[in-house]
Amino acid sequence: MIDRRLVGQQALLLVLCCLLMSCMKAHASDQEEPRLRARQLGIVVGTYPTGPLNAITDVPGVKVGHTTLIAGEGALKAGIGPIRTGVTVVIPRDDVWHQKVPAGSFVLNGTGEMTGLAWVAESGFLEYPIALTNTLNVPRVANGVMSWMISQYPEIGITDDTLTPVVAECDDGRLNDIQGRHVAEADVVNALNSAVGGPVKEGTVGAGTGMVSYGFKGGIGTASRTLPESDGGYTVGVLVNANHGRKPELVVSGVPVGRLYDGSAAGPPPQPGQSEGSIIIVVATDAPLDGRQLNRLAKRAALGLARTGSTARHGSGDFIIAFSTANVIPHYPQKRTYALTHLADTHLNPVITVTVEATEEAVINALTAATTVVGRDNYKVEAISLSRLRAILGTSSK
Repeated sequence: MIDRRLVGQQALLLVLCCLLMSCMKAHASDQEEPRLRARQLGIVVGTYPTGPLNAITDVPGVKVGHTTLIAGEGALKAGIGPIRTGVTVVIPRDDVWHQKVPAGSFVLNGTGEMTGLAWVAESGFLEYPIALTNTLNVPRVANGVMSWMISQYPEIGITDDTLTPVVAECDDGRLNDIQGRHVAEADVVNALNSAVGGPVKEGTVGAGTGMVSYGFKGGIGTASRTLPESDGGYTVGVLVNANHGRKPELVVSGVPVGRLYDGSAAGPPPQPGQSEGSIIIVVATDAPLDGRQLNRLAKRAALGLARTGSTARHGSGDFIIAFSTANVIPHYPQKRTYALTHLADTHLNPVITVTVEATEEAVINALTAATTVVGRDNYKVEAISLSRLRAILGTSSK
């Protein structure tokens, strides 16, 4: 005779095994899915077209370089590791020391630092690369920028002027041994020497290696927009280092993704003594703007950030710098005057709009490009699941 109870138990076991395998496959799918940009996921931000690369390097002459540092695992050994950090540099143009670019900035919330902004505000121009890194590495990265600049221009500080580098920071201490200050001068020089135009690596790379945004793995993101010839044909490109926000705040294309994602109320909280996070935004354009107008443009980038759900929390450092490559401000002009092309304020609106759009998309690209990272003390920050994101938004990959 057949023992019906045994058959029933075997059937139940089979069902449970199938369910377990299904869950494991789904989890593996989330972990192993290739990382894609927003547009590849069917997420279209705004109405203006992107540049060919949809990156800050669509602005002619702009170059980006990274040095990524990943080493060690397990328990934190302060000063030793694990290491999950790096540096990212943006070079506005070749020989920016002698051919300075007009620049402006805006501090949305100042719990953080971007060095050199006093001189940018006073002069209205930028004369060296912009470097992004973690909070405690700012002095070492500044040393690296200065060493690189002196190698390029040996008379700095002798017969030539000195410099005050622009270095912006975000706190990566949740994943990284930040006390170790592991980004050395040589790493900065390497990032500068390897900086190129073309496609920009995003997500868990360079300064973005240890960053967390909206409760997910964050990091570097970029996007661009081009205007039609009727509006000047200008390009605006944005690069961000996203390390800000809480999961319930995240909004993608107007949809409250953070609240719909898994019903969680928070996402990874800061560890005791650590900040809430920050974001650095770099805006580049070939529209002929002066420093005053670039201050205004930097403010508008904050609106693109807000569209992703950010509220610029009390503990967040939200710094924005903007520059234009359209004009050259000479280093030591021989003549008393020099000419600059200037876009009339009454024609600025399209440039403002595309800055907002590109900033919003750059933040989303930072999230969708980032990979899951396990850092110090085995602390794990998951990358946002692209399959779940598509399901929430009702989009499909392209």
